[in-house]
Amino acid sequence: MSCYNVERNCVDFKTGVFEFSTEVNDSLVTSSFTRTNEFEIELYNGIKDSSTINWVNKCEFLLTKLNPRTNQERRPIRIKILRTYGDKYDFEFSQVNDPQIISRGTVKRISNL
Repeated sequence: MSCYNVERNCVDFKTGVFEFSTEVNDSLVTSSFTRTNEFEIELYNGIKDSSTINWVNKCEFLLTKLNPRTNQERRPIRIKILRTYGDKYDFEFSQVNDPQIISRGTVKRISNL
């Protein structure tokens, strides 16, 4: 039995405006996205991209691009919220067809809808 419980208030992050930062080629890049009950609209490098959301359970969902440009973009991305704290959550993500390659990140809520 563990004496440390991870907070997972995933429902609190189902909708809103969020920001995600990650390192790419030794540079910190940031994207912002708006999540509704049905869609996620991301703005990255001045380009908007939209995906549908299919919630698998309270803490896991699939994102499928509405207008994929490549075969790889046609494949859904699985996102699993691992823990929540304050206005942030840690998550892991992978392509549905390649679950061995898992990446992690942190998302910050900018505002509610």
